[in-house]
Amino acid sequence: MNFSYFMPTKVVCGRDCVTASAAEFAPLGTHALIVTGKSSAKNGALDDVLTALGKNGQRATVFDRVIPNPTIACVREGIALLVSAGADFIVAIGGGSPMDAAKAIATLAVQERSDEEIFAGGYAPAALPMAHIPTTAGTGSEVTPYAILTNDFKETKTSITSPAMFPRVAFLDGKYMKDLPTMSAVNTAMDAFSHAVEGMLSRNATPMSDMLARESLHILYPLLKKTMGETTDEERDKLLYASMLAGMTIAQSGTTAVHGMGYCLTYFHGVDHGRANGLLLGETLRLCREKGVPALSEILAACGDTLEGVCATLDALLGTRENLPEAELSEFARRSAMNKNIKKSAYEPTEKELERIFLASCHTFH
Repeated sequence: MNFSYFMPTKVVCGRDCVTASAAEFAPLGTHALIVTGKSSAKNGALDDVLTALGKNGQRATVFDRVIPNPTIACVREGIALLVSAGADFIVAIGGGSPMDAAKAIATLAVQERSDEEIFAGGYAPAALPMAHIPTTAGTGSEVTPYAILTNDFKETKTSITSPAMFPRVAFLDGKYMKDLPTMSAVNTAMDAFSHAVEGMLSRNATPMSDMLARESLHILYPLLKKTMGETTDEERDKLLYASMLAGMTIAQSGTTAVHGMGYCLTYFHGVDHGRANGLLLGETLRLCREKGVPALSEILAACGDTLEGVCATLDALLGTRENLPEAELSEFARRSAMNKNIKKSAYEPTEKELERIFLASCHTFH
């Protein structure tokens, strides 16, 4: 029972909470750099943020050039705009990519590092103040201290972290997900599901993180298949809430082997991050059953399903799987074995076991 819990982000949840709680932006600064992609202008989130900032007399500059799986160059572009505009705080709007880019911009703007040093770790607890508005239910980044960036030096994705990367405030409003494309809804939901599951499979899990994960799974799992079609306002709100709980889980426990392996699929084949996790999760859970990992029974109990039932749900979400060459998947296993996420797993899979997971997940069809 020796553990610590730290999650300093204030969460404001509910319909129209961004404009209704505009005062929450006031203490952050006088000029916001809004870090986002193109979709926030279409789903209403950008207009709501501009309205809220306008109520407070705060200025705003929009950086809407964030790309999926943001690169160092993308972050550098955001920092340059922040400096030229004279912005002193950041508002992130979107899915994981804008939120990850925002955290990196907020941190590197006050802690200068060369490109080669960005992934070296050892960041001081210093960053510009941030507010985050997620518009997908998956990443949970609005309540984590991590920024995941493309690492071309090592040909993978790598996290940077600092306690200061926790946003000061997060706004959760499911209305921004109303017109989310089906595949985006499915992939982000699988990402959230993977966060909750991996949090419970982590050697860094605590009683608090497990409690959050179980509640996330209890809400999220029955809604997974719903993401393949039309969802109601209430269901979108629940998905976003469950995603946040899963984010709070990994803020304490970190992610494990599934994320460590999935980065290869994303970097080399452009597989969406959430889909990459979903592809690998079923076979990882089967390995956990073989190895008698105690958390598996708790995960299944929270889902209210059997292992094969969970795997069947993932199969339905994934559809036709990627079919990659055996030699390439063996190389991915070799690379993944060196990823720090593997060592966070309660059961640390061997390179041979990682190869088995890759082959069963992305080489033969179910």
